[in-house]
Amino acid sequence: MTKPRVLIAEELSPATVEALGPDFEIVHCDGADRAALLAAISDVDAILVRSATQVDAEAIAAAPRLKVVARAGVGLDNVDVKAATQAGVMVVNAPTSNIVSAAELAVGLLLASARNIVPANSALHKGEWTRSKYTGVELADKTVGIVGLGRIGILVAQRLSAFGVRLVAYDPYVQPARAAQLGVRMMPLDELLAESDFITVHLPKTPETVGLIGEDALRKVKPSVRIINAARGGIVDEDALYRAISEGRVAGAGLDVYAKEPCTDSPLFTLESVVATPHLGASTDEAQEKAGIAVARSVRLALAGELVPDAVNVQGGQLAAPIRPLVPLAEKVGQIASSLASDAVERVDVEVLGDVIEHDVRVLELSALKGVFQILVHDPVSFVNAPVLAEQRGVEVALTTEADSGDHRCLVRVILTLTGGSTVSIAGTVTGSRNVSKVVEIDGFDVDVPISDHLAIFRYHDRPGVVGVVGRILGEAGVNIGSMQVSRDDTGHALIVLSVDSAIPTESLDAITSHIDAHSGRAVALV
Repeated sequence: MTKPRVLIAEELSPATVEALGPDFEIVHCDGADRAALLAAISDVDAILVRSATQVDAEAIAAAPRLKVVARAGVGLDNVDVKAATQAGVMVVNAPTSNIVSAAELAVGLLLASARNIVPANSALHKGEWTRSKYTGVELADKTVGIVGLGRIGILVAQRLSAFGVRLVAYDPYVQPARAAQLGVRMMPLDELLAESDFITVHLPKTPETVGLIGEDALRKVKPSVRIINAARGGIVDEDALYRAISEGRVAGAGLDVYAKEPCTDSPLFTLESVVATPHLGASTDEAQEKAGIAVARSVRLALAGELVPDAVNVQGGQLAAPIRPLVPLAEKVGQIASSLASDAVERVDVEVLGDVIEHDVRVLELSALKGVFQILVHDPVSFVNAPVLAEQRGVEVALTTEADSGDHRCLVRVILTLTGGSTVSIAGTVTGSRNVSKVVEIDGFDVDVPISDHLAIFRYHDRPGVVGVVGRILGEAGVNIGSMQVSRDDTGHALIVLSVDSAIPTESLDAITSHIDAHSGRAVALV
């Protein structure tokens, strides 16, 4: 038998090849050379990349044998996960490989900014002894605002606590009680901006976070504030930051990431009070080795047909046949439940019902948890880091099983307990020879709707004409309804759930909610 071919498209740690072992034929190319990449990828089973290689739909289409794309790092900006999923290609990454390195760099940038280390070093190299010019500030007794209290934000908080600072944070998905255990006080973003002496950003880059620290935000800060961004370029508006520093509204900054990279000519680089590094967050020997080893192990597992914990899309592995269709179902049910949550999540209960409990169903708990956090956070979520995300946020998780599944041959139910005391409960099943995923219960209302990429759920007091209003408004918006069902209880409360072919515009959703006097209206877009 010929060995599976693995393409290494960028320079990786030597430990990566060692972790792959002798069972593979390893080939190399320069992934940044497009022609070379498309030629080399045409007959390989797996490709390992870092950030410079674009594994897009064209590259995936040129690789009929491809089974795994492995990103030796955290971000997946250079991998078209949707195209890979459609082609049945597994995408894996190393979600925890660089978190220590990134946190340490953020702390380093903060210290360098506080003490003017970079310009003082430059001056001394030029033969200038100008001590008074580079007077800095202490961290002790200052307020540090952490924007994004995820894995890296927590590590930064833990390290900075030793400096005697007051730690505050903004993250709508972290419970205040959990933050308090870390010595961090949660607060709204505007309050954090106004109170902080240092602001360090640790958010993923999403449409909601791009430009979050922009012109408006930078007019709410202290003139003595120093802003650190070692997360993703574009979250801090670089033009607005340049103006704020130039006008004396911000004292300085430490930057490792930029809206467009590579970046070598930013106006910010002309300012002495800006410490700048060329995206070095993951650039340590330790992080690169950890990333390479992690993805090499995932490639070995994937090509052997075994369970791959770090898979971010297609789930492989040796699972019992009845369990396999329930893995994506549990993830979708988790996403739907999380989309309907109105407060932070305190507890996730996963219930598996039916004779499937004769098999090991623990992967369904992981899958449901993965779905829940895919909505709550924007970092890549995998089977291995979903429990870590829950632990970091103080979210309790429990799995229960029961043989009796009622009217369905099997059932997966996800119940979220929220900080306000309310709950969200969604149950789903698979039916037919093709194992079609369906939602069969929403907060006690019985429904039977196939799960599509786009759903909408409205709660209202039952009365005639509602279905017509919904159909009319969606028709005017050009949104086609795949299925629709109304369910009601004995008190006159009703719920309508729809699967639709495309996203519902916000104005249409608001119009339906208003016209039918709904208690709530939510659009659900599955990731």
